Amino acid sequence: MRRFAQPLLLALPALALAVAGLLHPHHLTYDTSWRWFTLHLPGLLAFPLVGVALAALVGARTDPLAWAVRLTAYVYATFYTALDVISGVAAGYVTHELGPGVPRPEAVSLLFRIGTPLGEIGSWALLATCALVAVDQLRRHGARGAVALVLLPGAWLVHVDHIFSPKGVLGMLLIAVGTALASATDATRRES
Repeated sequence: MRRFAQPLLLALPALALAVAGLLHPHHLTYDTSWRWFTLHLPGLLAFPLVGVALAALVGARTDPLAWAVRLTAYVYATFYTALDVISGVAAGYVTHELGPGVPRPEAVSLLFRIGTPLGEIGSWALLATCALVAVDQLRRHGARGAVALVLLPGAWLVHVDHIFSPKGVLGMLLIAVGTALASATDATRRES
Protein backbone atom coordinates (compact mmCIF):
# COMPACT_ATOMS: atom_id res chain seq x y z
CA MET A 1 0.00 0.00 0.00
CA ARG A 2 2.85 2.36 0.86
CA ARG A 3 4.19 1.93 -2.67
CA PHE A 4 1.03 3.56 -4.04
CA ALA A 5 0.81 6.37 -1.47
CA GLN A 6 3.13 8.85 -3.18
CA PRO A 7 1.75 8.31 -6.71
CA LEU A 8 -1.80 8.78 -5.40
CA LEU A 9 -0.82 11.85 -3.38
CA LEU A 10 0.86 13.46 -6.40
CA ALA A 11 -2.15 12.68 -8.60
CA LEU A 12 -4.65 14.13 -6.12
CA PRO A 13 -4.49 17.86 -7.11
CA ALA A 14 -5.16 17.17 -10.80
CA LEU A 15 -7.80 14.59 -9.89
CA ALA A 16 -9.57 17.12 -7.63
CA LEU A 17 -9.54 19.68 -10.46
CA ALA A 18 -10.99 17.11 -12.85
CA VAL A 19 -13.87 16.55 -10.42
CA ALA A 20 -14.31 20.31 -10.03
CA GLY A 21 -14.41 20.59 -13.81
CA LEU A 22 -17.49 18.37 -13.88
CA LEU A 23 -19.28 21.09 -11.87
CA HIS A 24 -17.68 24.11 -13.57
CA PRO A 25 -20.23 26.21 -15.51
CA HIS A 26 -19.32 26.88 -19.14
CA HIS A 27 -20.59 30.46 -18.97
CA LEU A 28 -20.61 33.10 -16.28
CA THR A 29 -24.07 34.52 -15.64
CA TYR A 30 -25.78 35.61 -12.46
CA ASP A 31 -27.37 32.14 -12.19
CA THR A 32 -23.96 30.42 -12.39
CA SER A 33 -21.93 33.08 -10.59
CA TRP A 34 -22.01 31.67 -7.08
CA ARG A 35 -20.91 28.20 -8.25
CA TRP A 36 -18.29 29.86 -10.48
CA PHE A 37 -16.95 31.80 -7.49
CA THR A 38 -17.02 28.93 -4.99
CA LEU A 39 -15.37 26.43 -7.36
CA HIS A 40 -12.44 28.77 -7.90
CA LEU A 41 -11.72 29.24 -4.19
CA PRO A 42 -10.35 25.71 -3.67
CA GLY A 43 -8.72 26.10 -7.08
CA LEU A 44 -6.40 28.60 -5.40
CA LEU A 45 -4.92 25.61 -3.59
CA ALA A 46 -5.30 22.88 -6.20
CA PHE A 47 -3.92 24.60 -9.32
CA PRO A 48 -0.49 25.34 -7.80
CA LEU A 49 -0.32 21.85 -6.29
CA VAL A 50 -0.42 20.38 -9.80
CA GLY A 51 2.86 22.22 -10.42
CA VAL A 52 4.25 21.09 -7.06
CA ALA A 53 3.38 17.47 -7.90
CA LEU A 54 5.13 17.69 -11.28
CA ALA A 55 8.19 19.33 -9.70
CA ALA A 56 8.27 16.58 -7.05
CA LEU A 57 8.93 14.07 -9.82
CA VAL A 58 12.51 15.35 -10.13
CA GLY A 59 13.09 15.11 -6.39
CA ALA A 60 16.05 16.95 -4.92
CA ARG A 61 18.23 16.62 -8.01
CA THR A 62 20.21 19.70 -9.01
CA ASP A 63 20.87 19.04 -12.70
CA PRO A 64 19.70 21.60 -15.30
CA LEU A 65 16.72 19.49 -16.43
CA ALA A 66 15.43 19.20 -12.87
CA TRP A 67 15.75 22.97 -12.42
CA ALA A 68 13.95 23.56 -15.73
CA VAL A 69 11.06 21.39 -14.49
CA ARG A 70 10.89 23.37 -11.24
CA LEU A 71 11.07 26.73 -13.03
CA THR A 72 8.33 25.95 -15.55
CA ALA A 73 6.16 24.41 -12.81
CA TYR A 74 6.59 27.63 -10.82
CA VAL A 75 5.62 29.79 -13.81
CA TYR A 76 2.56 27.59 -14.40
CA ALA A 77 1.54 27.75 -10.72
CA THR A 78 1.96 31.52 -10.54
CA PHE A 79 0.25 32.54 -13.77
CA TYR A 80 -2.53 29.96 -13.68
CA THR A 81 -3.34 30.97 -10.12
CA ALA A 82 -3.58 34.57 -11.36
CA LEU A 83 -6.15 33.40 -13.90
CA ASP A 84 -8.05 31.61 -11.14
CA VAL A 85 -8.08 34.70 -8.91
CA ILE A 86 -9.08 37.20 -11.59
CA SER A 87 -11.32 35.31 -14.01
CA GLY A 88 -12.63 32.88 -11.42
CA VAL A 89 -12.89 34.36 -7.95
CA ALA A 90 -13.15 38.07 -8.84
CA ALA A 91 -15.36 37.77 -11.93
CA GLY A 92 -17.69 35.30 -10.20
CA TYR A 93 -17.96 37.43 -7.08
CA VAL A 94 -18.60 40.68 -8.95
CA THR A 95 -21.19 39.06 -11.22
CA HIS A 96 -23.01 37.63 -8.22
CA GLU A 97 -22.91 40.92 -6.30
CA LEU A 98 -24.43 42.81 -9.24
CA GLY A 99 -27.59 40.76 -8.80
CA PRO A 100 -30.04 39.06 -11.15
CA GLY A 101 -31.09 40.68 -14.41
CA VAL A 102 -28.07 42.99 -14.60
CA PRO A 103 -26.23 42.64 -17.91
CA ARG A 104 -22.55 41.93 -17.50
CA PRO A 105 -20.78 45.28 -17.26
CA GLU A 106 -17.57 46.16 -19.07
CA ALA A 107 -15.70 45.92 -15.76
CA VAL A 108 -16.29 42.14 -15.60
CA SER A 109 -15.19 41.79 -19.23
CA LEU A 110 -12.03 43.68 -18.29
CA LEU A 111 -11.32 41.06 -15.62
CA PHE A 112 -11.38 38.37 -18.30
CA ARG A 113 -9.27 40.54 -20.59
CA ILE A 114 -6.41 40.45 -18.07
CA GLY A 115 -7.05 36.99 -16.59
CA THR A 116 -7.12 35.15 -19.92
CA PRO A 117 -3.62 36.12 -21.12
CA LEU A 118 -2.17 35.38 -17.69
CA GLY A 119 -3.77 31.95 -17.83
CA GLU A 120 -2.39 31.50 -21.34
CA ILE A 121 1.16 32.00 -20.04
CA GLY A 122 0.40 29.53 -17.25
CA SER A 123 -1.00 26.88 -19.56
CA TRP A 124 1.99 27.15 -21.93
CA ALA A 125 4.24 26.72 -18.87
CA LEU A 126 2.22 23.64 -17.88
CA LEU A 127 2.82 22.19 -21.34
CA ALA A 128 6.54 22.94 -21.02
CA THR A 129 6.66 21.35 -17.57
CA CYS A 130 4.96 18.19 -18.81
CA ALA A 131 7.26 17.99 -21.83
CA LEU A 132 10.33 18.35 -19.60
CA VAL A 133 9.03 15.72 -17.17
CA ALA A 134 8.46 13.35 -20.11
CA VAL A 135 12.00 13.96 -21.40
CA ASP A 136 13.37 13.37 -17.90
CA GLN A 137 11.40 10.15 -17.46
CA LEU A 138 12.47 8.83 -20.87
CA ARG A 139 16.09 9.76 -20.22
CA ARG A 140 16.18 8.07 -16.82
CA HIS A 141 13.92 5.06 -17.44
CA GLY A 142 14.00 4.43 -21.17
CA ALA A 143 10.84 2.83 -22.54
CA ARG A 144 9.35 2.48 -19.04
CA GLY A 145 9.46 6.26 -18.74
CA ALA A 146 7.14 6.58 -21.75
CA VAL A 147 4.20 6.50 -19.31
CA ALA A 148 4.90 10.21 -18.72
CA LEU A 149 3.96 10.98 -22.32
CA VAL A 150 0.30 10.89 -21.22
CA LEU A 151 1.01 14.24 -19.54
CA LEU A 152 1.31 15.97 -22.93
CA PRO A 153 -2.23 15.48 -24.26
CA GLY A 154 -3.48 16.24 -20.75
CA ALA A 155 -1.67 19.57 -20.64
CA TRP A 156 -2.80 20.38 -24.17
CA LEU A 157 -6.47 19.76 -23.30
CA VAL A 158 -6.14 22.03 -20.24
CA HIS A 159 -4.45 24.63 -22.45
CA VAL A 160 -7.35 24.67 -24.92
CA ASP A 161 -10.27 24.11 -22.53
CA HIS A 162 -9.24 24.97 -18.95
CA ILE A 163 -11.03 22.42 -16.71
CA PHE A 164 -14.34 22.66 -18.58
CA SER A 165 -16.10 19.34 -19.20
CA PRO A 166 -15.44 17.19 -21.14
CA LYS A 167 -12.03 18.16 -22.64
CA GLY A 168 -10.57 20.00 -19.65
CA VAL A 169 -11.76 17.29 -17.27
CA LEU A 170 -10.09 14.65 -19.45
CA GLY A 171 -6.97 16.83 -19.55
CA MET A 172 -6.71 16.99 -15.77
CA LEU A 173 -7.41 13.24 -15.52
CA LEU A 174 -4.54 12.56 -17.93
CA ILE A 175 -2.25 14.81 -15.88
CA ALA A 176 -3.28 12.94 -12.73
CA VAL A 177 -2.62 9.56 -14.37
CA GLY A 178 0.66 10.69 -15.93
CA THR A 179 1.92 12.12 -12.64
CA ALA A 180 0.98 8.94 -10.76
CA LEU A 181 2.53 6.65 -13.36
CA ALA A 182 5.76 8.66 -13.47
CA SER A 183 5.97 8.58 -9.68
CA ALA A 184 5.32 4.83 -9.65
CA THR A 185 8.02 4.31 -12.29
CA ASP A 186 10.48 6.23 -10.12
CA ALA A 187 9.50 4.16 -7.08
CA THR A 188 9.89 0.89 -8.99
CA ARG A 189 13.37 1.91 -10.11
CA ARG A 190 14.41 2.85 -6.55
CA GLU A 191 13.24 -0.56 -5.32
CA SER A 192 15.20 -2.44 -7.96
